[in-house]
Amino acid sequence: MAIDPTGPDLKAFLAQAADEPVTMLNLLRFADGGRERYDEYIAHFRRTSAPFGAEVVYYGYGGAPVVAEPGQEWDAVLLVRYPSRRAFSEMVRDPEYQKGTHLRSGALVEAVLQPTTAAV
Repeated sequence: MAIDPTGPDLKAFLAQAADEPVTMLNLLRFADGGRERYDEYIAHFRRTSAPFGAEVVYYGYGGAPVVAEPGQEWDAVLLVRYPSRRAFSEMVRDPEYQKGTHLRSGALVEAVLQPTTAAV
């Protein structure tokens, strides 16, 4: 299952309006004990992402879905606003940020990282 973006993923991501704002939707499925580890990652993320202009818009745990096929439920949702796709890319390459990525990777069994742009 996908968890972390790859080099080709980031290259394709940057090829689309690199300097325009983006809000990243993160759908997260935790490994056993992953919720606590991901909370550690969020604390690390808040510290290391601020210099890149990242803003956590929402982080919350999922409940029982109202409408979903079996297996489509998610353990948590995270929305992060970035001033640009370029800022996101610079953040994920930053050595200070990278020091905590093992917390994220170890916490998850599956993730969706979906860039979104405002419709209005």
